[in-house]
Amino acid sequence: MEVHMSMRGKTLVIAVSGDIDHHCASEVKEKVDNAIERDNMKNIIFDFSKVSFMDSSGIGMIMGRYKLIERRGGTLSICAMESGTKRIFDISGLGKIIKTYDSVASAMSKIQ
Repeated sequence: MEVHMSMRGKTLVIAVSGDIDHHCASEVKEKVDNAIERDNMKNIIFDFSKVSFMDSSGIGMIMGRYKLIERRGGTLSICAMESGTKRIFDISGLGKIIKTYDSVASAMSKIQ
């Protein structure tokens, strides 16, 4: 699993590749939380175009970041989910509260 982060104004774009499971969800959480606090980020866009698998630990990681960003008055979006990851996301109920987009550019256009 790899995590690449970039800042676009007050939006943190996080590109994750590989599996998001109990082995790495806490690593993603720690990296993202540190970047949010350090750089005073208001919004998050997760780019899941290269995520091949996600389990309940990944759902928990997303939900925790959603709550953190919501308290800051911002938004969390997810883009480019593959069908298997999208299925887990929707079954969990997160699809009802977190917006999804086809691309980072689409998500950025809705934030700004």
